Amino acid sequence: MPRSLWWWVPSLYFGQGIPYVVVMTLSVIMYKKMGISNTDIALYTSWLYLPWVIKPLWSPFVEMFRTKRFWIVSLQLLIGASLAGVALTIPLPQFFQITLAVFWLMAFSSATHDIAADGFYMLALKEHEQAAFVGVRSTFYRISMIAGQGGLVFVAGRVEQATGNVPFAWSIVFIILAAMFVSLSIYHKFVLPKPDSDAAGPAATAPVREFFAVFATFLRKKEILAILAFLLLYRFGEAQLLKLAAPFLLDSAEKGGLALSTQQVGVVYGTIGILCLTVGGLLGGYVISLHGLKRWLWPMVLSVNVPHLVYVYLSHALPTNIWQIGAAVALEQLGYGFGFAAYLLYMIMVSDGPHKTAHYAICTGFMALGMMLPGMVSGWVQTQLGYANFFIWVCFAAVPAFIATAAIRVDKDFGKKVQRS
Repeated sequence: MPRSLWWWVPSLYFGQGIPYVVVMTLSVIMYKKMGISNTDIALYTSWLYLPWVIKPLWSPFVEMFRTKRFWIVSLQLLIGASLAGVALTIPLPQFFQITLAVFWLMAFSSATHDIAADGFYMLALKEHEQAAFVGVRSTFYRISMIAGQGGLVFVAGRVEQATGNVPFAWSIVFIILAAMFVSLSIYHKFVLPKPDSDAAGPAATAPVREFFAVFATFLRKKEILAILAFLLLYRFGEAQLLKLAAPFLLDSAEKGGLALSTQQVGVVYGTIGILCLTVGGLLGGYVISLHGLKRWLWPMVLSVNVPHLVYVYLSHALPTNIWQIGAAVALEQLGYGFGFAAYLLYMIMVSDGPHKTAHYAICTGFMALGMMLPGMVSGWVQTQLGYANFFIWVCFAAVPAFIATAAIRVDKDFGKKVQRS
């Protein structure tokens, strides 16, 4: 295996994961610590999913203009500038509105970077190298989640504890992130290879028209309504829980929360939780490779939804033992990681055909939409119900997922003996 691949594949996918974690999770924790309501946090940060929902619409333009190497280096520099912008605007009176605008820029940059990075990976590596490094890219993407949700949240907590200044603590975190991304951009400018196949597409192409033609073939798939219902509803409960899990861990007991410190959330939710999510995903992929997706579909949809009961317990018992809380969060994340494997494999199955890459991108758009819409209202629902009743509602929100799962058809042996990413 060429040594040069180790110089850039891990760093490329570490860099791909960080901005997503920042926009989707770090922003939630930061806004909670700075006094923004759960309703506003859930509504406005859920809107940040939109770039990932619609990114298939502009993916042809990434193919058409400049090289993917150029897009990667440039976008990492733009993400670094966006992170610096967040750091500088956090202390301002209108920080919520301004930082949200910067997060929007970062989200669009990150979604576009995803398109370029995945395309570059396929161009720069031979087929056998892609297979060999698929686990490496997945591992370093998960490491980025631990670094963002765990390490950086822990750093924010330590600075906050030392200075008593919450805005300053988060400014420090975003300065670190900005320096990291500027460094990544410079590093990749020199280490990324220049494959001959990485070239701009021909100017005569009509990417928008071609895309909508491919989109039409997707919508003509058999049982498309059942497919879309599954893509949108499989994580209907999880999408709502995800937005309120960190606020619940941080809120005081008087507000129905567990009153954990920022550091404790970084360890429990951002480190232990992500490790268990990763283990669950690996286990899910392994059992599907043994027996196929059809056999494991229902156990996996149950594993996504049944562990939500641990939050019902936590919100009613309000334990103070950090190990007990950590075990509950670990169990929920393990179940989610295990069950999410079925969702990923189903998207691959649905995408199979002449337009596999484009159809998979469309599936990921619906996947993001399925997280965005429920997440937007989750903060308002929690405010109306309180944490204890909200988590009960999340458990009942599994019903649409069960109905959607019952409506789909899965090939008997699909996924069996297939290597997963």
